[in-house]
Amino acid sequence: MSHNTFSNIASTTSATDGCPASPKRIETFGVVGAGLMASQLVLLFAERLRIPVTLSDISADRVAGAVKRMRENLNRQETKGRLQPGEAAEIAELIRGTTDPAEFSSCDAAIEAVFEELKVKRTVLRQLEESVAPDALLLTNTSSLSVASMARGLKHPERVVGFHFFNPVAVLPLIELIRTPFASESTVSSASDLATRLGKTAVYVADSPGFVVNRILTRLFCEILTEIDKGGDPVAVDSSLAPWRLPMTPLDLIGYIGPAVQRHICDTLHRAYPDRFGRSASLDAVVAAGIPGFFNARGEVPPAARILPSEPHGVDPNRIRRRVRDALAEEAQLMLDEGVVATSEDIDRCMTLGANFPAGGLTRLLMT
Repeated sequence: MSHNTFSNIASTTSATDGCPASPKRIETFGVVGAGLMASQLVLLFAERLRIPVTLSDISADRVAGAVKRMRENLNRQETKGRLQPGEAAEIAELIRGTTDPAEFSSCDAAIEAVFEELKVKRTVLRQLEESVAPDALLLTNTSSLSVASMARGLKHPERVVGFHFFNPVAVLPLIELIRTPFASESTVSSASDLATRLGKTAVYVADSPGFVVNRILTRLFCEILTEIDKGGDPVAVDSSLAPWRLPMTPLDLIGYIGPAVQRHICDTLHRAYPDRFGRSASLDAVVAAGIPGFFNARGEVPPAARILPSEPHGVDPNRIRRRVRDALAEEAQLMLDEGVVATSEDIDRCMTLGANFPAGGLTRLLMT
């Protein structure tokens, strides 16, 4: 399938059209998890909305550590002039940490931002449903898992939607708003209104593996990793997409995401689409070695990774670009055919706002 097929397809119905139902006003918020993403979410809600935000985790030490880091972050922002004098303390007063789920009883909405494991997320959502207000909005920040599978079995699955942010949360404006067959119009409308209040752009996405951004990026990674698995020099393979002027090279981006996290996403997509998303021996080797990426600080492949043959062969960057371009065009067309989003413009919007693709998004890249 040529990339022109994708770039010429457009629907007259936008996936970001609003819902007619009246949104619920969110005045208190809860975040489950005390990791990097969860802490960023707490700061975003407290700073942008100036509403009380409760952070929870099963570990009191993790909660205390997260609250401490957030206070330090706020103080740094004030020192640098990004916050007005006194604002750091004002925002910090809105944030509280707890290990008691009952502390979420007054929350109008809550989001889970725990490890990307379906069983764990289902457990968290069940606990949230028992803890929050009866009409509270239940959100998941999952990056690739089925939101419907998380909602299934709850007493009120109609209250659950996917609300996928991108790292860094304060900078990237996209939220993939994932609607399940269970979600009510009121829930979707409330989530959309919340995204707007946060200053984010919500794109409606069907509940499918990897949604939009991670599905496109992972298809790109799979093509690049396959070249490396076949013995291609990682440095040469990684630099082959340089003419596209992406914000990061594929291997640098895997390092930023985290090799273990990206392998988990790869596994999710492999289970769903094994013919297009393969498993990578080189990525497995990096994860097994416990190193943060394919390259060390000097831009060299760490020997401990053991991902290279004794004499890696050279590569043809033009051939690799054609390979990746064709793969991305195919994946984008499949997403349109499956109704993951309504239009090619929605895919472009996701890739520019969520992955920092150059202006024009995927369509422009495929025409390069």
